[in-house]
Amino acid sequence: VQLQASGGGLVQAGGSLRLSCAASGRTFSTYLMAWFRQAPGKEREFVSAISWSGGSTYYADSMKGRLTISRDNAKNTVYLQMNSLKPEDTAVYYCAGHKSYDYTTRPLDYDYWGQGTQVTVSS
Repeated sequence: VQLQASGGGLVQAGGSLRLSCAASGRTFSTYLMAWFRQAPGKEREFVSAISWSGGSTYYADSMKGRLTISRDNAKNTVYLQMNSLKPEDTAVYYCAGHKSYDYTTRPLDYDYWGQGTQVTVSS
């Protein structure tokens, strides 16, 4: 499975962005999919995840209420809508896939990673 993240960019504080992650491979629909982010000098941190069916979603406390994760298994794509962005949200955002139904926030548990897309929020 290959993952391709897109949709990042430069936005002012309070603005919105929608990230997309397109996946190749027929087994995408069985994976837990997630978004992580990594700011310069910091560890990669969990942002959000969605179950294989889309029926369960999970969010990091730091961004809860400002995010909506969704997926379209027919298009092999997962989305992350981010609203009310803050300068501290500036980071490279990565999509990741986990070959299991089990929910996890640990980067090491994820089997596939996209290349990352830069999100920069100006104050």
